[in-house]
Amino acid sequence: MAKKADLLVKAKDLGLEVSEKNTIAEIEAAIKTADAPAEAIVAEAAPAEKSVAKAGKRSEKSIKEAAEKAEKEARKESGDTAPLDPEAEANKKKGPRPVTRPLMERRGKSYRKLAEQVEKDKVYSLADALELATKTNPVKFDASVEIHVRLGVDPRQADQNIRATVSLPNGTGKTVRVAVFAPETDHAAAKKAGADVVGDEAFIKQLDKEQIDFDILVATPQYMPRLGKYARLLGPRGLMPNPKSGTVATDVAKAVSEAKAGKVEYRVDKQAIVHLAVGKVSFGAAKLEENARSFFDSLQSQKPSSLKGSYVKSTSISTTMGPGIKVENVVS
Repeated sequence: MAKKADLLVKAKDLGLEVSEKNTIAEIEAAIKTADAPAEAIVAEAAPAEKSVAKAGKRSEKSIKEAAEKAEKEARKESGDTAPLDPEAEANKKKGPRPVTRPLMERRGKSYRKLAEQVEKDKVYSLADALELATKTNPVKFDASVEIHVRLGVDPRQADQNIRATVSLPNGTGKTVRVAVFAPETDHAAAKKAGADVVGDEAFIKQLDKEQIDFDILVATPQYMPRLGKYARLLGPRGLMPNPKSGTVATDVAKAVSEAKAGKVEYRVDKQAIVHLAVGKVSFGAAKLEENARSFFDSLQSQKPSSLKGSYVKSTSISTTMGPGIKVENVVS
């Protein structure tokens, strides 16, 4: 009883409302609670924090990453681009800046030796450029001589989307395989003109099997609808007959003869450049010039009437893998 009396005295000194009706254990618990620090009381009264899982969205790693992401988004919205740790950013080691060698240094020895014959800033005449092109062929095979003309047109405009054909007097130097899709009445004339493949129903069966053994396809207007289902096969390969290229014709014999003789199609690309091979190195400068003049005459005739400004911006000539040669504008 003496212990209970002492506890009651201590409880009254602490201002606790206890009486003799309370048990010794209840009085001791009240005194202990009164003597405990405030932090302990708050911690005891506060709800327990959520437990951290070993893996998953509730893991410590995921919680940390989510907090970093939220902080990053907040910095982004506020426009704060300063580094989080300036010292770490300053001490960060950066490797040496990559050095890109000039294009000429990355060329082969034979190319570099031949390119020395071409004066970089000189603009050559057409005859001199073709003569020089035949001397700067770096490959062992009979390379093509190509003309590249940068036009001042906008290919997105229908009337400025240059596309035409030209018959080269000396041909292209390439063996062209011509196929004809026409009625049986035209087969004999097409074969006589030099067509390599002539057919009707048999030709359709070849297309069904995706057998393409020709470079140019000539068709008559009445047979064009039958080629519609093969547009995805022929179109990407540039083999779909087109009236502008002269491959849709009523006179198939004439179309075959022109294709065999060197009639080629040219068109402007998305960068407003026309590319055309006008022969082989073995032709010699004189024959190449004849072909080039025919091409430039055809290109001149295609000048759009709605064009404002210069029609031709620059012209260059090169062999298949040879150096480019600047040429004075032949077309005005």
